[in-house]
Amino acid sequence: MSTSTRTPHATSTGTGANPWRWRVVDIVVAAVLGVAIGLLFWGWNVVGGAWFGAADAVTPGLGGVAVGIWLIGGVIGGLVIRKPGAALVVEVVAAIVSMLIGNVWGVSTVLSGLVQGLGAELIFALFLYRRFGIGVAALAGVGAAVAAWVFELFYGSSPNILKSLEFNTIYLVCVAVSGAILAGVVGWLLVRALAKTGALSRFAAGRELAREV
Repeated sequence: MSTSTRTPHATSTGTGANPWRWRVVDIVVAAVLGVAIGLLFWGWNVVGGAWFGAADAVTPGLGGVAVGIWLIGGVIGGLVIRKPGAALVVEVVAAIVSMLIGNVWGVSTVLSGLVQGLGAELIFALFLYRRFGIGVAALAGVGAAVAAWVFELFYGSSPNILKSLEFNTIYLVCVAVSGAILAGVVGWLLVRALAKTGALSRFAAGRELAREV
């Protein structure tokens, strides 16, 4: 089974037009993905929040193992739409939806989404939006995780920079691993599952799976 790690520019939109130009369907799907993932974030605020607290109680910083799901929007957006800005847009829309439904973090949710989306976006940009295999997905999850770690290092009434080096080191490692697995690998698997339904037939992610079959 191929993981399809490369998408030729000439075929990413099915025409000879600029493959990085957003189509109407790209905008619609980014919005739909953002809303769906925002609902996922809302649910994870309870489950992941409890996991975070329990793990942090065992060892301060270990709570980072629960963070990955909150980073998944950028990974899925980048894997599906495969154009500049997709990872950022989907993560930010998801963060806005999560905030509007209601959570304890308020507007900082959107700021976090912006930073995390940029972290994932950077990884896809480094590969020139041409490679979308499981390895790149995992790296995008790590990129979002590191961005989140840096943001939390300086943001808030009690930023992590005021905490110990041991805490920040453990937290960075845990967040990065969680980003790679829960955002990257799980995000890649979810995109493949969605592609199998035929919902992504107008996207390279869907066409690649059809060729594999």
